[in-house]
Amino acid sequence: MKKKIVVLMLLLPILLTGCGSNQGANNKDLRKVTVLLDWEPNTNHTGLYVAKSKGFFESEGLEVEIIQSSEGGTSQLIAASQGDFGISYQEEVTHARAMDIPVVSVATIIQNNTSGFASIAEKNIKTPKDFSGKKYGGWGSPAEIALLQALMEPYGASVDEVEIVNIGTSDFFTCIEKNIIDFSMIFYGWTGIEAELRGMDLNYIPMSKENPALNFYTPVIIVKESLIDEDPELIRDFLKGAAKGYEFCIENPEEAAEILLENVPELNRELIIASQKYLSKEYKADAEVWGIMELERWENYTDWMYENDLIPNKIDSGKAFTNEFLPKE
Repeated sequence: MKKKIVVLMLLLPILLTGCGSNQGANNKDLRKVTVLLDWEPNTNHTGLYVAKSKGFFESEGLEVEIIQSSEGGTSQLIAASQGDFGISYQEEVTHARAMDIPVVSVATIIQNNTSGFASIAEKNIKTPKDFSGKKYGGWGSPAEIALLQALMEPYGASVDEVEIVNIGTSDFFTCIEKNIIDFSMIFYGWTGIEAELRGMDLNYIPMSKENPALNFYTPVIIVKESLIDEDPELIRDFLKGAAKGYEFCIENPEEAAEILLENVPELNRELIIASQKYLSKEYKADAEVWGIMELERWENYTDWMYENDLIPNKIDSGKAFTNEFLPKE
């Protein structure tokens, strides 16, 4: 009897390891990876939570921690090795590289820019020309002035005719309903969808439709540039898991929404589900694979930023991003 007990005890670790083999590597063998979000968790990030919850990261040998950065831009934090991967946007990456902050975009989360300028229908703001004489609610960025001017100029209007109100991170709906502002920039996949749920009739002007140079990538996944040479397999493994997560979101938006809600239960369930359905068509859109980026769009927006004095010098756009690590299938 004692011999049998000894044999069973010797076999137990092997049996336990075998039982967990369908979950990827043994936990102690998983490489710990940190992802810094750009904002509070939302449907832009669902694919990451899906990849973590479904074991897609684990199957690539990764134990991923998703955290909300508390201070500073994601680019600066990633460049300072405060995280392995970060969520950023093309404008921030371009500005960072112009300031010699070494970050590189390795995937876009959404294929096209879904941001634009929104107002309630009764304000009758139907084209950028109608911005004249109105109050715009922004966050105090020089880029906002340039964006407004870029849209208004073709209509013979000027940003000088707009009253700029700095509302910071104040709620769009509160500012609109209290008449603090007349219009503001929003991401349709979040605020636009919430307006639909509230029964609010919006006039919405997508900036990429008005000016193709403004179809920049947002959000994107970034890494510190040195990681490309030091550990390319880490980037490849992470993106393989992330791609599976976002493909799952595309095919199963409602189930993906529930996974996000399980991880961040304080979010508005109705909004998350509706937003997830909207973004399921936007993550990849008409691209061949999720995450892929085009040089032309990086160059167009870099040129636009330089022409509008938003960066001190032009960058080599081809070094600001790479598709090298995206899954091939």
